[in-house]
Amino acid sequence: MAGLTYAREVPAQRFHGQIAGVGSASGTRVVIGSWHRTPLGSFGDAMVETAAGHRVLVAPSPEVADFIEATYAFDEVRLEPVAVTETEHGWHVESPSLVLDLTVGKRLRLGRLLRIVPSRVATSRAWAVAVDPFARVVLRGVRTRGTALEGRREYYGATDLHAVAGLVGSFDGEPLGALAPVDPPCRFGFSSTPAQPSITSVVTTVVT
Repeated sequence: MAGLTYAREVPAQRFHGQIAGVGSASGTRVVIGSWHRTPLGSFGDAMVETAAGHRVLVAPSPEVADFIEATYAFDEVRLEPVAVTETEHGWHVESPSLVLDLTVGKRLRLGRLLRIVPSRVATSRAWAVAVDPFARVVLRGVRTRGTALEGRREYYGATDLHAVAGLVGSFDGEPLGALAPVDPPCRFGFSSTPAQPSITSVVTTVVT
C-alpha cells in the first residue's frame, strides 16, 4: 500500500503461531492455524475449500469465528472444537468435521533464509510491505500484506518454513486422498498459502 504511515494508528492485533497449508488428491485444500499467543487466547482453526469451491470455516468459539469471518470470506461457518496436536512426526488435527495427520518434512531453503532475518524485523509491518513484491513472484498466490474484509489491513511476518511430506485425513467423513499441491490457490482472502504443502511459522498483524 502506497503511503503507509504508522503514526496515530489504532493498536495492531498480533497473532503468533503456525499455518499449515495442504492440498489433496480429492481437490480439497485445507489451511490449518495453530495459534499459541493471540488477543483471543490460544486456539486452532481450519479453513477448508472443497474441489467444488465451497469454503468452510471451522472455528472453536463464536469469538474466534466472528473475528475470522470479519476478515476472510466463507460460504459456511461451523463452530466445533479444533484440536491441533504436535506428534512425533508432525501434526494431528481433529474436529467433528475434519481429521488430518500431517507428516512434517525438512526445513525448506526459504525457511533457512527466513531464519537469518532478526525476528523483530521479520515480524514488522514495514518488512511485510517491503518483501510483498518478491513473495508474489516467488510464491504464486502468496502475499505478505493486503486489505481484507471490512477494510482490515493484514501483514504476514514469516520466520520459518517446513515442507509437509505426507497427509492422511478426511472431511465430512470423505477421505481426502494423497497429498497434493495447494492448487488452485485458496480463495479465503487476498493471500493463499504456498502451492507446496508446508507449515509456516508466522506472526500475523491485523490493523482494524
